[in-house]
Amino acid sequence: MTSLTREDMERSVSIKPKQYYDYTLLFLIVFLVGFGIVMISSISAYNATKYYDDAFLFVKGQLRYAVIGIAGMVGVSMCDYHWVTKRIFGLPAIVWGYFACVVLQVVVLFIGHSSNGSSRWIDIGPIRFQPSELTKIAVILLAAYIVQKAPKILDHFLGFVFVMFIFLPAIGLVVVENLSTAIIIVGIVFVICFITSRKKIYYFVSLGILAAAGVVLIMKVSYRAERIDNWLHVETASGAYQILQGLYAIASGGWFGKGLGNSIQKLGYIPEVHTDMIFSCICEELGIFGAVCLLALYAVLLWRIFLIGLHAPDLFGSLIVCGVFVQIALQVLINVAVVTNSIPATGIPLPFVSYGGSSLIFTLLEMGMVLSVAKRIQYQNS
Repeated sequence: MTSLTREDMERSVSIKPKQYYDYTLLFLIVFLVGFGIVMISSISAYNATKYYDDAFLFVKGQLRYAVIGIAGMVGVSMCDYHWVTKRIFGLPAIVWGYFACVVLQVVVLFIGHSSNGSSRWIDIGPIRFQPSELTKIAVILLAAYIVQKAPKILDHFLGFVFVMFIFLPAIGLVVVENLSTAIIIVGIVFVICFITSRKKIYYFVSLGILAAAGVVLIMKVSYRAERIDNWLHVETASGAYQILQGLYAIASGGWFGKGLGNSIQKLGYIPEVHTDMIFSCICEELGIFGAVCLLALYAVLLWRIFLIGLHAPDLFGSLIVCGVFVQIALQVLINVAVVTNSIPATGIPLPFVSYGGSSLIFTLLEMGMVLSVAKRIQYQNS
């Protein structure tokens, strides 16, 4: 045996694992939030002045949500993400959290605040939030916890059915008023199971079954079937007014747009343009170039999240990051597809950019979980 020299021993002592905070991801998140606030300021001023006599009403609201969300994100990132597995009264904390979300989804159906025909918000004093946004976080954490505990059960179709059955109450309650969010929740669970399983074939069969179930849910509800008709006849259907005006905005923007603040369609032509339809006016004011730059930022953000998931210290952390990745990717994809009339209209906000307290705050909290996982990736400092 060759004995270690003194220099080798000193070098081995000096090589210590260190924790890493992903400032690149943090910068991307803050930049997207800031970009969203700038666009909301530009796009919402007319309607805010007309209806509320305050041009900065929505900007001040989004700033408030951003401060709360970023503070929460940083706080969550400093915590060990394993705390959700700690047992409280015999069950992991995340199980109690999931039960609480199911209860909230029941409550919102009976006493929820209604808007545009849907009850999606709960008012608690001055606080109004969407339980479905909190349910996304609970589903990500619980799905990751269940799958990392027994990954081999997903090698069999019945194991996958069992996991989906656990989330059936949440999915069923969300789908009553918000099909698009239910689709995202199903997508989160499906992908977490898919990447963990060593056998993939039956997932394609399951995907077909889920797609068929989605079609049935759409056609059985009159207003959802009407949206299909609006999508197919956008130029003539009366219900396609918002999408048609959004397409006018995109087309009139050209390659480089009309300039920040110079949108015409925001002047009352597109209802609530600062929310789900904000991408259309981004195209109008910043053009195709600006829209492509925004999508490129999302691509970089998702790539960074993917790398964190790939190098996560354990399967639990990797699956949490995977769930967040799927949610953000689906929301961007669905929102852009709706605005460009590639799919029927549905209410999904553009992450970090669209106006909305629940969406922004809870999405930032999810990014806090991703940063928490990244912080616990060990690097060697030589």
